[in-house]
Amino acid sequence: MDQIKAKLMKPSRETKQETVGKIISYTCIVAIMLLVLLVLYFIISFGMSTFTTNHVNLWSFLSGTNWNPSQLDAHGNPEVGALPMIVTSFAVTVLSALVATPFAIAVALFMTIIAPKHGKGFLQSIIELLVGIPSVVYGYIGLTLVVPFIRGIYGGTGFGILSGTIVLFVMVLPTITSMTVDSLKAVPRYYLEASLALGATRWQTIYKVILRAATPGILTAIIFGMARAFGEALAVQMVIGNATLMPKSLLTPAATLTSQLTTGIGNTVMGSLPNNALWSLALILLLMSLVFNIAVKFVGSKGDLNK
Repeated sequence: MDQIKAKLMKPSRETKQETVGKIISYTCIVAIMLLVLLVLYFIISFGMSTFTTNHVNLWSFLSGTNWNPSQLDAHGNPEVGALPMIVTSFAVTVLSALVATPFAIAVALFMTIIAPKHGKGFLQSIIELLVGIPSVVYGYIGLTLVVPFIRGIYGGTGFGILSGTIVLFVMVLPTITSMTVDSLKAVPRYYLEASLALGATRWQTIYKVILRAATPGILTAIIFGMARAFGEALAVQMVIGNATLMPKSLLTPAATLTSQLTTGIGNTVMGSLPNNALWSLALILLLMSLVFNIAVKFVGSKGDLNK
């Protein structure tokens, strides 16, 4: 009797497998959380060194227009004005999203509502191909085709915000398109059928029913595309000119936060003011990524409430 009771109380093979699975899962979760916390601590501690160790004024850093950390201005303060990179980063991000969004919505509507089955598969393959192309390839294509094209039409060097916007437009287009397709597919089928049954045309149904129902998802796709554009470094660096000057037009060379980081981080000494100033730029990028994530959560929660 005792042997039977002991056998019944003994953990089964499935129970042991479940326990092992839980241990592995919790270990991975803790490791990921520690990794994220270490990354945050590393970037924040080095990024704040500009203000705590080098005693640079925060407002001067955010609003200054001269970037030359190894030089002092007329008042004896280091020239670490990050405003030109901040303005340029937002300019290429917003412009590329504005250009890409209409194309992405049009392609997504065609794929989900209009195109025949083989057409959807073909466009899906094209989008997956664009997503998988490395950034350096986009940058090389921009350097070979876009920059000479801009130079031939408008003159100048061809490097600048306009070239960066065109390259980023191609890069964020598949991201916004694929997420918009998912949003349109999530709209209940009976919305479409009810609208058509009430006498609305297909375009009236698309404009007044489908797009309105999918608006939170489309906004989320746009924010994701902007986050991708804001954090892109290599491709933008190859076509924007990398001049840390306040942009006066779309055709003058400029520099984004990411392009300045990639070009300058290897030429500075760890712990020096020029190096700390670059870490402060990285801290701005981190904060903007958090803002984009919060925006995605906010828009997603609004979409859930409206359903």
